[in-house]
Amino acid sequence: MRHGLSTLRTALHESPGALRLASVRLAGQFGDGMFQAALSGAILFNPERETDPLAIAGGFAALLLPYSIIGPYAGALLDRWDRRTVLLIANILRGLLIAVTAVSLLGGVRETPLLLLALSVVGVSRFVGAGVSASLPRVLAQQRLVATNSMLATVAAGCAILGAGIAFGLIATIGAGDAASAAAVAVSALGSVVGAIAAAGFRRHALGPDPGEPGAAAQPESSLRAIAAGLRSGATAAWHSREVTTAMIGIAAHRAVFGADTLLMVLVLRRGSETSGTGGGGHHIAKFSAAISATGAGMLTAAVVAPILIPRLGRSRTVVAGLLTAIVVQLTLVTPITIADGTGERRAELCLLAAAFLLGLAGQTIKLTGDAAMQIDIDDLHRGQVFALQDTIFNITYVGALAGTALWIPADGRSPAVVIAAAGVYCVGIAAIALISPRSKPGDKWDSEPPTA
Repeated sequence: MRHGLSTLRTALHESPGALRLASVRLAGQFGDGMFQAALSGAILFNPERETDPLAIAGGFAALLLPYSIIGPYAGALLDRWDRRTVLLIANILRGLLIAVTAVSLLGGVRETPLLLLALSVVGVSRFVGAGVSASLPRVLAQQRLVATNSMLATVAAGCAILGAGIAFGLIATIGAGDAASAAAVAVSALGSVVGAIAAAGFRRHALGPDPGEPGAAAQPESSLRAIAAGLRSGATAAWHSREVTTAMIGIAAHRAVFGADTLLMVLVLRRGSETSGTGGGGHHIAKFSAAISATGAGMLTAAVVAPILIPRLGRSRTVVAGLLTAIVVQLTLVTPITIADGTGERRAELCLLAAAFLLGLAGQTIKLTGDAAMQIDIDDLHRGQVFALQDTIFNITYVGALAGTALWIPADGRSPAVVIAAAGVYCVGIAAIALISPRSKPGDKWDSEPPTA
């Protein structure tokens, strides 16, 4: 860990541009963590609201699916328009949406429009994340990409956890309710403000693409054509790299399971709210905060583990190892919460926290492996499209699984079948990876290491 932080400090010191780009990401992650925690308190565990879990899933689908459909097309803009300008505008837009969300909370707006506003912020944040990832190779030497990206993800995850902790602290201090959540949401806009200032510090086209490159947009009509071809271009570029395709499959499988587990966790943590007289207030928020922290801790650990595993196992085997680990965790540590009762429920909740940590570790390891493959194997003219495609896979699989699970899971979350089905999704992912492995060309290695030069 200490060596990784030293590597990150060295990389940022050598490149002022990398430091500025890191500021965009870290500020955004802090704001996102704070915003999402504040909204979870406002919608999921607010005594002033009684949100139906199916309505929550519908709210996710209502916004993230439209974004997911246009995501690859928008990714074409990252490869044809000045990425510095895109990051600047996206941060400003996110800040404005956060302000509107805070005002809406104070006005007592109902859940559906509130979720649409809130998840609009999440959509813009995904776009910012894709832009930062696509821009990183422009400010860092390739041999530093894997280690720096992993440690940057560590610090970024820490910023998100810090933001969530501050949001929960504000809500606990002010009191569970719309006013407290609105205050926490408003403060989270600071992340967008800092991100916009940092993005504005870059020169035009410093983050690519260069104006003279064949794919750089010069005419509006050419940009429109690029947007129309974004999905096809991003998918084609990803398919040409077996390791990128492998990572995409791993990401899709994990996000599907994560969507199902998210709804399961919310239902489990809301147990007893109807009879406790608390309406699901501070006690439930504390449990939810602990689960988020456990997941975040797993993601932090992944940033240390990934740079160790990738050179030893190779990118494809690292993805498979993450999926295999997730299967074991799903069956052994998530299942108890769906069958436990009475005194055994507390032990099952502890198992769920352990599962949150390990699934965060496995999922983030897969994600970091995918980032390494995309940053190294995909050329600059298509990198934005591929990262946007990855974000689309994030959203579609997450929302699809969450919404599908909401249709048949009982209100108390007692459904071992959900856990077993989720483990089956991981198995399907491994089978799909095995099917594409023969695509490698003669001389390619299943366990190929990232290039070092």
